[in-house]
Amino acid sequence: MEDFVYQNTTKILFGRNAEQKFASEVKAFADRILLVYGGGSIKKNGLYNRIVKQLQDNDIYFVELGGVQPNPLLSLAKTGIELCRTHDLQGILSVGGGSCIDTAKTIAVGVKYCGDVWDFYDGKAEAKTALPIGVILTIPASGSESSDSCVITNDSDANKRAMGSEFIVPRFAVLNPENTTSLSAYQTACGIADIFSHLMERYFTQVNHVDFTDRLLEASMKTLLVNAPKVLKQLDNYDARAEIMWAGTIAHNNLLNTGRIGDWASHMIEHELSGIYDIPHGAGLSIIFPAWMKYVCTHNKSRFIQFAVRVFDVDFPFDDEESIVYEGINRLEAFFSAMGLPTRLHQMNIGNEMFAQMANRCCKKGSVGHFIELHEKDVYQIYCLAK
Repeated sequence: MEDFVYQNTTKILFGRNAEQKFASEVKAFADRILLVYGGGSIKKNGLYNRIVKQLQDNDIYFVELGGVQPNPLLSLAKTGIELCRTHDLQGILSVGGGSCIDTAKTIAVGVKYCGDVWDFYDGKAEAKTALPIGVILTIPASGSESSDSCVITNDSDANKRAMGSEFIVPRFAVLNPENTTSLSAYQTACGIADIFSHLMERYFTQVNHVDFTDRLLEASMKTLLVNAPKVLKQLDNYDARAEIMWAGTIAHNNLLNTGRIGDWASHMIEHELSGIYDIPHGAGLSIIFPAWMKYVCTHNKSRFIQFAVRVFDVDFPFDDEESIVYEGINRLEAFFSAMGLPTRLHQMNIGNEMFAQMANRCCKKGSVGHFIELHEKDVYQIYCLAK
């Protein structure tokens, strides 16, 4: 086990009607805020009206920035930065999923920075301060509601990049599973795939003696395996949505990182897909992760055997260890397929025309991944395995 320091400062308000308590949390850091949200779903289900009423009742001045889309764009974040500066806003409230939260995080670090906010994503700058952020979560997937990371797409060249900073960890996050029941089955499935992938990125490590966090990760994956069929059968199943929502937060708040070094190559490889083709991140991960596993599994066969046995209950006799490894991967693909997600690029009408360019962009700053180091030729082969 590696040495570690763990701290997470996000206050979680969880449960039915939890958003009724958010105004006092906002008042703790700001009287003037930017309200960031996505499309029209929060207006259709009444959440928007409830939020606005609380803001008005508590004398919180707000300026709206709507229109955040999946795979959020840098240009909209820059609009938000200018709104904050023009109206002297002191904080940000994000209502939505990871795209809204990551837009808010980008705005938060950009407001007090005199350069281009893309510098933080391009490795040219490091965040030293940020506006405080609060979150009302409506899509369990990214875990951004209590993480120190965010992802944005530069719409000038379709580059999708990540950054991390302690300054962008939200002050609070409201998690009401009732606010997720309007999600479609496909949106729900994409979110579950994203959460499952966050767990796997941490699970596949070369660090030894991490049994405690192994067991936590395995239990979290098992929770998704059990509750995914329930919620997809009954989209308003509160209990199943509650389990998935809390798993999504824990999967990415760095608790399950402790003492281990995760991989993260699959996320970086997928970013090229969703950056260029604008596919849902979870759908991209359901394609890339199994391909990555097939490419790297010989480098620590015992960990893949453990995954197959403990997570997917591979317990019947096989002729050799390789068969156990591949049965685990096959069952992962079957899980994704059963949720209606793709496991091959051709299912998303993506050919091999951009493989070389995507591999080059993915490794532009060097190798990716920690399980094994992947170079441009390796990433290209993973795209080929995924086609």
